[in-house]
Amino acid sequence: MRRRNFIVGLMIVAAMGTAHAQQSGKVYRIAVVHPSHPVATLTETSFSPAIRAIFTELRRLGYVEGKNILIERYSGEGRAEHYPELARDVVRRNPDLIIAVGSTLTLDFKAATTTIPIVTVAGNIVETGLAQSLARPGGNITGASVNIGQEQWGKRLQLLKQMVPQATRLAGVESRENREGANAFELELCRMFGLTLVGSPLSRPIDETEYRRLFAALAQEGAEEIIVNDEPENVTYHKLIIELAQKGQLPAIYPYAMYVKAGGLMSYGIDLWEVGSRAADMADRILKGAKPGEIPVFQPTKFELAINLKTAKALALAVPPELLATADEVIE
Repeated sequence: MRRRNFIVGLMIVAAMGTAHAQQSGKVYRIAVVHPSHPVATLTETSFSPAIRAIFTELRRLGYVEGKNILIERYSGEGRAEHYPELARDVVRRNPDLIIAVGSTLTLDFKAATTTIPIVTVAGNIVETGLAQSLARPGGNITGASVNIGQEQWGKRLQLLKQMVPQATRLAGVESRENREGANAFELELCRMFGLTLVGSPLSRPIDETEYRRLFAALAQEGAEEIIVNDEPENVTYHKLIIELAQKGQLPAIYPYAMYVKAGGLMSYGIDLWEVGSRAADMADRILKGAKPGEIPVFQPTKFELAINLKTAKALALAVPPELLATADEVIE
């Protein structure tokens, strides 16, 4: 698996040649590693706003593939059991910098190296143990967070309750690692909103078959609505999740506006483009000599609500006027 992905990643830069290297001085070599996105989508035209932003911002900062930077792309293909081996494989190649997505994958990189600088786009970076603090991460890892934790989840449940006040059986689309680890507070939050958490989490490998199994099980267990976790595997399969939610007539709240633009009901979360841009800026600073442990972790402070009225109509939902009035983006 990892060898095939590595070859694909290099093909993109090999075609551009490396003849410019001697003319332009230092040629940086960085590894971009995603736990589940296909290697071919790790580009400036990616479906993921965060990935697009990383490559767009690097280009804006003056980095040109094949000229002053070589980018090796890797994917874990959603198979967490292979993440440690993938991390060790990347580290053995000794790149100047690693950009890693997701807490689970980045923790494996943390175990694999204490010297190669790492910029991560992940969940709560401090709570997961990737950084010592927001202001001074310490070690060789810094990054941009996509999740501020319990407060953010509580707000999503509140909004979903406003949209579907009669629902009492909630299902979470998330991995077992998140349900038992970073999101262990879910049960208590559900009780606060009068909800019962139903259904089992996603099992590895997280792929199309697993999502279809999960939604089939949710239908049997009487789930009335769903909340979709912000983990990267869900972003990879965002169109499938939306399709399955619509087929099951399940109102859902998603972590990012990209889901709503693709047909999802509603979302509450951060601007992924901003997160990707911040990660690229950190990478630039590190390549210019800054220490990752001294670069503060970026913690988002702005959150946006998006609602798809067409999807609400298809689900026979009347969007409360007060909810509509607070939306930052409405898709009709």
